[in-house]
Amino acid sequence: MNKEFATVRKMLEEHLAAINDNTGEIQALFDFLQELETKVDKLSQRLDQTQLDFGLPRMKPVIAPLNHTERKVFLVLYTEESLVTYPELAQKANLSVSIVPECISSLIQKGIPFRRSFFENQLLVGLEPGFKELQAKENIINLSLQSFME
Repeated sequence: MNKEFATVRKMLEEHLAAINDNTGEIQALFDFLQELETKVDKLSQRLDQTQLDFGLPRMKPVIAPLNHTERKVFLVLYTEESLVTYPELAQKANLSVSIVPECISSLIQKGIPFRRSFFENQLLVGLEPGFKELQAKENIINLSLQSFME
């Protein structure tokens, strides 16, 4: 009788090992399918964005009116070719360095897109190139010649 139990037990262990092997294969296939689904979702998002880019004209961003100080900072950033540090920005706009971060924050809240970068532990800021181009073409900020003369 013990021999028969041992045989049955051995068969059950073999069956359990086969189930575990199959479970591992099923889990590997499930992980692969999840990864594939993620890639398909990303591809779908890119395709949707491409269709939007080619199908519809771009919406003009809505920018809140700027005060005098914000205009000065914006003009410096608009005329600069590269990113600048806060002290450089303050000097070129004739402002205190302590006012610049507050002004940048205000411009961001009003809808102006910025680029930021760190170089040698200094924060560099500038306008997004696409926004600069849009401003040049459509004058979104409503700058006048008088703004450049101030």
